Amino acid sequence: MRNTQHGKCLPAAAFALALAAVCSHATSAPPNAGATMQAQAPSETLSMRQQAIVQVAAWGAAGDMSRLAAALNQGLDAGLNVNEAKEVLVQLYAYAGFPRSLNALTELMKVVDARKQRGVRDEAGQAPTRPIPSGDALLAAGTANQTRLIGAPARGAIYDFAPVIDQYLKAHLFGAIFERDNLDWQSRELATVGMLSALQGAESQLQAHMGFSMNVGLTAGQLGQLSQLLSDKVDEAMGRRAQAALTRQLASRPSR
Repeated sequence: MRNTQHGKCLPAAAFALALAAVCSHATSAPPNAGATMQAQAPSETLSMRQQAIVQVAAWGAAGDMSRLAAALNQGLDAGLNVNEAKEVLVQLYAYAGFPRSLNALTELMKVVDARKQRGVRDEAGQAPTRPIPSGDALLAAGTANQTRLIGAPARGAIYDFAPVIDQYLKAHLFGAIFERDNLDWQSRELATVGMLSALQGAESQLQAHMGFSMNVGLTAGQLGQLSQLLSDKVDEAMGRRAQAALTRQLASRPSR
């Protein structure tokens, strides 16, 4: 049971946005992408929990704390547990920077406390079930995770020009964050698309992550619903950016 009341049932914008447009050609998921990528069966609609993740991520990236608080309340009511919400808002640092991530986590803390005061007991949720590697092992894990998401090894002139950004992407984003297995990869990609839709100037990265989202089992129908959800519930400009990125990604994928 998710929610019950008594008696009732690295400055990360730099490294995350360095994902080059070259990644946007990603096609199908590789055959051995891991159980994490298969966490949810294919569907043409997003669950209420998934819709909440998109809205929480977008409002967090936009820095609108009052609307983030409303989205967090809706998400917790829809079955998002506290640790899952934390994971989304920690991941926010990789796209919108530490200040917005810290502000958003502070808002989550306030929301959870206020709900406790009202007698709502939210499910804490699980912590990661395995230790996060460090050093060379973390870099190797991040490289493997990135390759699974993209469907091929990441390559691009930007990585030759600034090799350290490649290392940060692999170690920090795809390693330290994606190795945390208490939030499935579909949820992480929904959060990422929500965040990138909120950021002007991140269109190539948004298009790439539309492809990554399909590589982890989200459907074009679900991503179209995500775009409409952003337009209807968050911001029309965000929805337009998401829909345009999805259209470009679908056009770039080979016919099957």
